[in-house]
Amino acid sequence: MCGRYTRLDPLGTQHAQALFEAFALAPDERAFTYLFDERPDSLLAMQAKAERLNAATDAQHYAVIDTLTERAVGHAALMRIDRTHGVIEVGHITMSPLLQRTRTATEMMWLLMTHVFDELGYRRFEWKCDALNAPSRRAAERFGFQFEGTFRQAVVYKGRSRDTAWYSILDQDWPRLRGGYTAWLEPTNFDEHGRQRQRLQDLIAAYIAP
Repeated sequence: MCGRYTRLDPLGTQHAQALFEAFALAPDERAFTYLFDERPDSLLAMQAKAERLNAATDAQHYAVIDTLTERAVGHAALMRIDRTHGVIEVGHITMSPLLQRTRTATEMMWLLMTHVFDELGYRRFEWKCDALNAPSRRAAERFGFQFEGTFRQAVVYKGRSRDTAWYSILDQDWPRLRGGYTAWLEPTNFDEHGRQRQRLQDLIAAYIAP
C-alpha cells in the first residue's frame, strides 16, 4: 500500500533495527501505556517481536514506512477479520516520535481505509481503545471514526481491568471521508514548514459528493 508520504509493508525482522531506533527516541514509556506490550528494550527484543507479529495468523501486521527516509517509523495491523460479515479492525497501532502528528500517520489511516473499503469491499472498519486513553480517542475522532459506546471490564491487561471504547466507520461514511482525506493530503494543503492549512475534520465536514 503506497501513498505520497507513506508505504505500508508486511512487517518483518528487516524493520527491527529502524523500529528499535525510532521507539528509542521517545523520552519515556508513555506511548506504550495503553498497549499490551512494553517498549522493546533491545534490538533482540524488537527482532523477536517483529518475528512474532509476522507469524500471526489472526492479523496482518504492517511496518509504516516514511517514504522520504525509507525507514520504518511505526507499525499497525488489520485484525479481527470477519470476511463473512465484512468487518475488520485496525489495531496494534504503535507510533514512534517520528510518526506522531505527521502527514505519514494520517496517510497510514487513509491507505488502510482505502484497502478495507475500496479493495476488500468491507462494510465496517473498527477502532477500539482503552476508555482512559484520551489521545487515542481524539485520534479516532479526527480520523473520522464515530463513537459507539463503552464495553465495561472488557479486557484485563498489565494487571488491571480495562473498559474498551468502540468506534467505527461504515461503508456509507466512506465517500465523504475519502473526499476529505484526498483534499487534506494534497501538497498544497501544507505550507513551506509542513504545517496544515486546513484541518482534516473541517475538510471532511465540508466535503460534498459530486
